[in-house]
Order: sequence, then structure tokens, then C-alpha cells
Amino acid sequence: MFLRIFFGLLIAAIGFSMTWKTEWYLSIFGRVEWAERHLGVEGGTRLFYKLLGIVVVIIGVFLAANLLGDILIGTIGRFFGAT
Repeated sequence: MFLRIFFGLLIAAIGFSMTWKTEWYLSIFGRVEWAERHLGVEGGTRLFYKLLGIVVVIIGVFLAANLLGDILIGTIGRFFGAT
């Protein structure tokens, strides 16, 4: 239980840092051509990293709260026969 909470909060912290320090991630990983073409704004890669960071924070919080499995079963589990 402690490790689940620890890793969930660690993942959420990484997502927060992706949202907060987008320029650092941009300098490390570079531009995302898909984001530059399809997000429709100047600096589409920055927006992509921020949106990805928000998704990572949500996944981390769900993992820490032990809700990730329930959410996955409730959403995409229907396609694979889970009830």
C-alpha cells in the first residue's frame, strides 16, 4: 500500500513538473512535429507537454488512490469483456 501511494505521488509530481517546467522538457526531448501541425497554435509542442503533464498527474492520483484499475475496467474493460 505504501509503495502504491509513493509511486502514485511520484508519477503525479513528474506530471506536475511537465506542466510547470515545460521549457526544460522541450530542451531535453525536442519538438513534437505532430503537435506543431495539429494543435493549431504557435508553440504546439509546449501545449502538448502541458496536456500530457495534466494526464500524467491524473493517472498518478488515480494510482495513489487505488482507483486506476476500477477506472480502466469501467471504461475500456467493456471492450474486452470485463464486468
